[in-house]
Amino acid sequence: MYELIPVADGPQYDKEAEQRFIEEWPEFIFHDEGVTPYRERRVEYFRDWEYYLVAEDRLIAGCWGVPIAWDGTVADLPGGFTDSLGRAVTSYEEGVVPNTFVLMAAAVRSDEQGRGHAGRVITAIRDRAVDKGLGQVIAPVRPTLKSRYPLTPIETFMTWTREDGLPLDPWLRTHVRLGATLLAPAPASQTMTGTVEDWEKWTKMLFPSTGTYTIPDGLTTLAIDRDADTGIYVEPNIWLRHA
Repeated sequence: MYELIPVADGPQYDKEAEQRFIEEWPEFIFHDEGVTPYRERRVEYFRDWEYYLVAEDRLIAGCWGVPIAWDGTVADLPGGFTDSLGRAVTSYEEGVVPNTFVLMAAAVRSDEQGRGHAGRVITAIRDRAVDKGLGQVIAPVRPTLKSRYPLTPIETFMTWTREDGLPLDPWLRTHVRLGATLLAPAPASQTMTGTVEDWEKWTKMLFPSTGTYTIPDGLTTLAIDRDADTGIYVEPNIWLRHA
């Protein structure tokens, strides 16, 4: 039997979760400096919005999100992942009453993938959010197949469908099958900046000259400036809304 439990109630899973879920993401995703000012306050304010999905004392998946106030229009959507975090933290400090849950991340351990667990954890946290009074559930989704098409604008990629009408991207399909609809592109959901040496370490590539590069697991391209010793990668996401 599957159970969604608060992270605070499952400290025995913490070490395994850190190992299992970090390996599912490219290294550069953890170097968004825009997140840094909010990281500690997010944990302090919204610890009860972090969950593990477990079954018979086995860690299956993890997810977390933040509550925000959103008027339901595309125009009022946060810019993406980083902006959602900032809005949640500052709104909390200003006493703004939230009405929307933003699912920020969900991951299934690698040896449990392909068994429907992604749908289980998304459904569970969506229902939990609604039960807690957050009637709107949205997510800035990182489409997994986009890394094969880094030169394609996210606005174009989000329109690609299969013959059955479902999104070409499998992660988008998972959400849509659960009742989600595509809302809008988030072309600058996160920005990762580092030195050339940083990027060579994160990607295990060499960048001999200034230019634009495709990188492993990158949803778009990396801009390298050797003179300024800087690499900038602006990651696009796609906003979804769950029914």
